[in-house]
Amino acid sequence: MLDKNGIAKRIAQEVEDGYYVNLGIGIPTLVANYVRDDISVEFQSENGILGMGPFPIDGEEDADLINAGKQTITALPGASFFDSATSFTMIRGKHVDLTILGAMEVAENGDIANWKIPGKMVKGMGGAMDLVASAENIIVAMMHTNRAGESKLLKRCSLPLTGVGCVKKIVTNLAVLEVTEEGFLLLERAPGVSIEEIKMATEGKLVVSDGVKEMSV
Repeated sequence: MLDKNGIAKRIAQEVEDGYYVNLGIGIPTLVANYVRDDISVEFQSENGILGMGPFPIDGEEDADLINAGKQTITALPGASFFDSATSFTMIRGKHVDLTILGAMEVAENGDIANWKIPGKMVKGMGGAMDLVASAENIIVAMMHTNRAGESKLLKRCSLPLTGVGCVKKIVTNLAVLEVTEEGFLLLERAPGVSIEEIKMATEGKLVVSDGVKEMSV
């Protein structure tokens, strides 16, 4: 079973040379720490930065340099800063190659709910709806179950939707899954996790591919 950093490490393997990538709040922000050194990647944040680096070393934080989740970050050489209108023009113009988001729920058809729990106060949805409406490649980073042990990979989302039929791949603490017309296609299992455990933790339809391999992280 993976922890949050393990999920981020696995998703970093999906990042290719030359990609422009948007990282959502939560686990996705950790991905920048694990991208290979031999490739060039531009991380974009909707609050107005292109060229984010990994998180700063303790004691070297710059309080004026933050991502959309208000975490202190670093900027790579050549990074640029701009207003949010320009940032969303990049997103809506489909100039981002890969979007990595967290989620509360994902449905077997690729629907995602990641911005609101009814009855609980939220600061706002941020750029989530623009990102899911504009991105052509969305990977979700999430825990497979909630704190009560209930599946977060569902037949249908119960929470207000952020986007419809948009998720392509999901990496959880238990597995790597692809969203297909047949349901969640199991591609990889986390170290020490059995296929049966993944079945038990998945409410939506799970399709087990031939030769499911153990994740390499």
